[in-house]
Amino acid sequence: MPLGAQPRGRRGTVEEPYSPLNLRLVLALFGMVVCAILAVLLFRAGWIVPGWLLAAWSVAAAVDAVVVQLRRRARARSDGGRRHSLFE
Repeated sequence: MPLGAQPRGRRGTVEEPYSPLNLRLVLALFGMVVCAILAVLLFRAGWIVPGWLLAAWSVAAAVDAVVVQLRRRARARSDGGRRHSLFE
């Protein structure tokens, strides 16, 4: 999937859906925080391997949040700064 915004005035179709970027950003940040907290708790409890797995998931969620934010910026530039709801 390209990092740019979707084509102007285009709505997702059944064949080519577009994801709600604001919702994806919220979910990525939530996953990053939860995985980071659980990783710290697992490290403190002495469970090293599950702690590293959750730390890796937290990093993956952070990368996803950065990519989504780049796509949101591209969409804002192409839409002229129009605000979008959580589900758009």
